[in-house]
Amino acid sequence: MKKPLHLLIALFSLSIGFSQSSQGDGPHKQLIIRGVTLINGNGAPPRGPIDIVVEGNKITQIAVVGYPGVAITEKSRPTLKAGGKELDASGMYLMPGFIDMHGHIGGRAQGAEPDYVFRLWMAHGVTTVREPSGRGLKFTLDLKRKSEKNSIVAPRLFAYTGFGSGSKKEISSAEQAIEWVRDNAKAGADGIKFFGASPEIMQAALEENKRLGLGSACHHAQMDVARWNVLHSARAGLTSMEHWYGLPEALFTDRTVQNYPLDYNYQNEQHRFEGAGELWEQAAVPYSDHWNNVMNELIALDFTMDPTFNIYEANRDLQRARRAEWHEDYTLPSLWKFYEPSKISHGSYWHNWGTEQEVTWKRNYNLWMTFINEYKNRGGRVTTGSDSGFIYQLYGFAYIRELELLREAGFHPLEIIRSATLNGAEALGMDTQIGSVEVGKLADFVIVDENPLQNLKVLYGTGAVSLTEDNEVVRKGGVKYTIKDGIIYDAKALLKEVKDMVDAAKEKEGFTITQPGVKQ
Repeated sequence: MKKPLHLLIALFSLSIGFSQSSQGDGPHKQLIIRGVTLINGNGAPPRGPIDIVVEGNKITQIAVVGYPGVAITEKSRPTLKAGGKELDASGMYLMPGFIDMHGHIGGRAQGAEPDYVFRLWMAHGVTTVREPSGRGLKFTLDLKRKSEKNSIVAPRLFAYTGFGSGSKKEISSAEQAIEWVRDNAKAGADGIKFFGASPEIMQAALEENKRLGLGSACHHAQMDVARWNVLHSARAGLTSMEHWYGLPEALFTDRTVQNYPLDYNYQNEQHRFEGAGELWEQAAVPYSDHWNNVMNELIALDFTMDPTFNIYEANRDLQRARRAEWHEDYTLPSLWKFYEPSKISHGSYWHNWGTEQEVTWKRNYNLWMTFINEYKNRGGRVTTGSDSGFIYQLYGFAYIRELELLREAGFHPLEIIRSATLNGAEALGMDTQIGSVEVGKLADFVIVDENPLQNLKVLYGTGAVSLTEDNEVVRKGGVKYTIKDGIIYDAKALLKEVKDMVDAAKEKEGFTITQPGVKQ
């Protein structure tokens, strides 16, 4: 029987004593990760050294084997069985695999294919992704099955179908909505991504989806939000909201409609995003009675917030997002072209974006972050999502930036790790299998050789800039190993493959990155 390529590479690597290949090593009859410091997803402080034993794709033992700065007594350690593998992680830090709750698997318009996207995610420790609509349910389910079999390098996938997609006609009644929801469940979807609809359709669809036990997400687009905001959706059974749309509208006290300029046109995306940047200042002020009441009701409904702060960061600092250092090596030419100012490409709305728009968005962020941080403080669930592939945000790298922005919002680094792991698992109904490092759970881990709690930048594929005692500038960090289902992936080898893809595309097209308005 012919073995798959990734297994042949793994066997070859083991036979000659290599470390892991980018194609993955395992799962093993037994894998012992030695001497690591554990940063769990449950909010617990770090502890170590610890040995973690994995059999196949499951954690079977978590053994405290010593104390910091004290030599480990070998007899206190779990025993390696014949045919088992050891991974020396002494001095390194291990976390549960990261969960991206808003990850689109590339796109035709961006020219980003799954092999490219998946490697960027996995290179940044992302082992589970919820895709809130994409190229179609069949496309995603095919990749999901391959990921489950580990026949491709890919995170674990959850497929949320865009509401109404695949329907032969526009859904115009509650009965049609219910029928579509049932068909979506029968087709194998994990949930639905809504963008809004009339109240009767949203009510019927959400209630039926909840009855069937599927998840749901919603970007409350401006076309329907005046009649149906986040609070309406949560009451009807929505399990999570994306971004912030629909939340300021639920917080209005002196209006029912956003204060649109009278020459506003939703199809003009500069208008759309300029107006969006003014929304939070039109809402109830923080900690006022209405602000508190909306928050408390959403928490009581066990509602999940997936803010995706990073995807709008260019709105408050376009130059920062556009000049991020990873674009040069890891952004495909097709993706770079998609980001540039355009009246057609979604999220490429830089018709005339300047100081006034950025300052407005900075105020918008302050109010938005205040709500999200307090939501977390009161026991509400906040997850981590990136929505990469738009507005200069690159897969994988954008996820780490989201962690940094949660820190800016006020989250303690341990709260950030919980948001990126256990909270996402809970929102997906997978917290008995992933999200924290516990015996019996799946072996999904992120291993890095620097402490991410002290500096989240060490999780970027490009690492963090540091200076040695000899005044030498060096890079520290970058995820070292991503482990999914007990299979070890060399994160840096995955990034090298991405760079090779980008280099090949640039050579083929004769492409070099230039800034908007500058000719090659």
